[in-house]
Amino acid sequence: MTDKQAQFAGTQEVREAHRFDEKRLANWMETNVEGYEGPLTVEQFKGGQSNPTYKLLTPKKNYVLRRKPPGKLLKSAHAVDREYKVITALHAQGFPVARTYGLCTDEEVIGTWFYIMDCVDGRIFWDTTFPEIDKEERGAYFDAMNATIAKLHSFDPDAICLGDFGKKEDYLARQIGRWSRQYKDDAEAGRFEEMDKLCEWLPANIPDEGPARVVHGDYRCDNMIFHPTEPRVIAVLDWELSTLGDPLADFTYHLMMYRMPPTETAGLVGRDLSELGLPTEQEYVEAYMKRTGIETLPNVDFYMAYNMFRLAAIVHGIRGRYLRGTASNKHAAAMAERVQPLASLAWEQAKKAGATD
Repeated sequence: MTDKQAQFAGTQEVREAHRFDEKRLANWMETNVEGYEGPLTVEQFKGGQSNPTYKLLTPKKNYVLRRKPPGKLLKSAHAVDREYKVITALHAQGFPVARTYGLCTDEEVIGTWFYIMDCVDGRIFWDTTFPEIDKEERGAYFDAMNATIAKLHSFDPDAICLGDFGKKEDYLARQIGRWSRQYKDDAEAGRFEEMDKLCEWLPANIPDEGPARVVHGDYRCDNMIFHPTEPRVIAVLDWELSTLGDPLADFTYHLMMYRMPPTETAGLVGRDLSELGLPTEQEYVEAYMKRTGIETLPNVDFYMAYNMFRLAAIVHGIRGRYLRGTASNKHAAAMAERVQPLASLAWEQAKKAGATD
């Protein structure tokens, strides 16, 4: 078991700060969840930095509950209602997501909004190198990730009842503005020089965007469940950041694994990809291009700078929640120290795209 699997995989007793009235939840499920039969036992998943996530065990089947965290929340964050909407729509299209059962916006039930979905049994890999898999098979797992995100970006939002899931224009400008504001507004989490420079450089260098598609927003190997024995994605998780937008921004976020050092989210910089049995960045890009029918993938360095900035802003938010005592993951303290390294990586990518100190 890798260090990250030991830290984040599996469940534990519900943390004190995230407990709720389980009897009230059971009563709500009896009325709103098709086929529910108690008694109910509640455990908390170790992972889930933003929205606390719980495993709901019953004699006949298990469910997963995702909720907004308790306490002071940043505006527009923790949108479990949006997660519920996109998962429900994509499941209807045969895309690999869990079946949903219900959304509750009545805070009297457990204290915050939540939704319930199937508990999908399979494997989650927390290390991008897939060390648990034989070298000869790892390429197939990478190909499965590639095929799944390409399928997501193939959907016309209007055709799958998600045409109103977000604005279709100026995705990058809106995202940069959103994360810049969130970074600047969270004064308790502190300010960082590279983040301040990126807040100025990024909006002045935005490239043209293609047609809007559903974007996941946090697509990486540990946000998907693989089949128990096959190199096949059976459920993509954690849709909190999903919206309509530039699919290349979404794909290059996933592609960051090739630009990150092993110390950051198990990145691949400096790793011998051939020895690991993994495709190169160019091979991975070409597979995505072939599947989506695009001829070029321009402005990769800009997209990398944007995505690393965005990731640093997300971690900055975790830092703020940690300092306020509302972070949902007990490893948030370590996450809080990642803002500076991520900001530095983002600025290095910006300099590759033409930024100057």
